[in-house]
Amino acid sequence: MAGQQSFGYTVARMKYEILLAPEAVEDLGSLKANVRAAVREALEAHLRHDPEKVSKSRIKRLRGLSRPQYRLRVGEVRVFYDVAGSTVEVLAIVANSEAVSWLAQFGNP
Repeated sequence: MAGQQSFGYTVARMKYEILLAPEAVEDLGSLKANVRAAVREALEAHLRHDPEKVSKSRIKRLRGLSRPQYRLRVGEVRVFYDVAGSTVEVLAIVANSEAVSWLAQFGNP
């Protein structure tokens, strides 16, 4: 457009609504208080504004699965979630040692 300047970045990002499935609420409640606090902080920091931003160590898009779509790493805990529109649905919060078995049981190819 004439007279308008385009910048290569977005100043304000959309906020996503974070919903926890009943199973994820139970998972969160079963964690130690310090781990629970770290997971809450990570949910807010990484999923509130850009849940689909894949990184080498933190957020991973899961291949071969329709659900869950993503995995967030928080220390020794893995958070599995889907993104639909402006909503992030947290499906499970599991220990890293249980992640493979959880995906085998609940993941949808």
